Amino acid sequence: MRKLANRFTALADPTRLEMLALLLRRGELCVCDFVETLGITQSKASRHLRHLWTAGLLEDRRAGLWVYYRIAPNLDADRKALVSALTRLFEGRDLNPLE
Repeated sequence: MRKLANRFTALADPTRLEMLALLLRRGELCVCDFVETLGITQSKASRHLRHLWTAGLLEDRRAGLWVYYRIAPNLDADRKALVSALTRLFEGRDLNPLE
């Protein structure tokens, strides 16, 4: 139960939900994309993304100085159910994506 609670804790922040919504719509984004779109600092974006990564929802990759994040492709059943539910909840909402 503790692991499940930690995953919900990672989702219990509006900024992190916005980040997940953007990732679900765009696939992979650089930290700088979150900074620009959400109007937050690089350190704040990185901190929130690290929470989601620690919860096992994201994967990251480095390309030079940049770090890119995406929804982890090999999620366990619990994480897959959470991402699926979020996908349905975000559908049709104006989330100010990078478009």
